[in-house]
Amino acid sequence: MKVIGLSGSIVGTKTRVTVEKVLDNITDLNKEIEVELLDMKDYQLEFCDGRFYKDYTGDTRTVIEKITEADALIIGTPVFQASIPGALKNLFDLLPVDAIMNKTIGIVSTAGSSHHHLVVEHQLKPILSYLKGMVLPQYVFVEERFFNEKKEIIDGEILFRLRKLAEDVIDISKRMGKVTSSG
Repeated sequence: MKVIGLSGSIVGTKTRVTVEKVLDNITDLNKEIEVELLDMKDYQLEFCDGRFYKDYTGDTRTVIEKITEADALIIGTPVFQASIPGALKNLFDLLPVDAIMNKTIGIVSTAGSSHHHLVVEHQLKPILSYLKGMVLPQYVFVEERFFNEKKEIIDGEILFRLRKLAEDVIDISKRMGKVTSSG
């Protein structure tokens, strides 16, 4: 099984740190599961212009293929101006309609304050549901105050919930036949 962790922003580090924590937890729980982090700031994606997804080249094609080939996803998004970043929405627009169909999807969201905790419910989940992903109902929302000055997550409850999210991704993927029972 392969789990891709997607840090859905081209700026900042908190979303990446949060996604990495979930991926680390997955590895701790089952060493047989392959994990990979895709940090959008490391890729130069083209804007979606309506082309067939296989007609894109370079980083755009690479990212599309990695997501399409994954068995499960951890999608991390910061909240900017009460919305997901445009770069993340562009990536979803680039994907073929069945790219995430029936894949287990866990979500983490980072934001400066609690005012933005429903962005996942009102924007991200509907997009992922439209693309027919198996979106876990519980996501982890991490506010600025849960990080220290070194950008490390310091809140015990958040760390517990990130571990639980990793467990849920593995469990649901097992139920869908993506993980062998030995894991």
